[in-house]
Amino acid sequence: MVYLTRVEHFNAAHKLYNPKWTREKNEDVFGKCANENWHGHNYELYVTVKGKVDPDTGFLMDVKKLSEIINNHVLELVDHKNLNMDVPFLEGQLCSTENLAKGIWDQIQPHIPTGVRLHCIKLYETPRIFVEYFGD
Repeated sequence: MVYLTRVEHFNAAHKLYNPKWTREKNEDVFGKCANENWHGHNYELYVTVKGKVDPDTGFLMDVKKLSEIINNHVLELVDHKNLNMDVPFLEGQLCSTENLAKGIWDQIQPHIPTGVRLHCIKLYETPRIFVEYFGD
């Protein structure tokens, strides 16, 4: 089994806020991340696929194709956007890094070619905080 990872970068704003709670409770739970004026991150996205190497090409997958999938189905939707307001696949969810990673998985998974499997989404919110998602 070979694992291939493509790294991408995007910037986005969001606010952690549960509309069922009071402002005070949101601030108690989410702290500065509940700021009414939003806040942003410079996200680093690692998309890892796995499978067997094609003996005819020597590739697990054409990395240009993987880049196109990520760009078309994720980056175009999230880069320089407000995750709470502008991203359809996050609608109705808290915009945590955990939910964002799961949503990215769901955006990419249907476009991975036959014979290759999506292994992991690793999403860095900051250099010291990241989420890994391996599917359900």
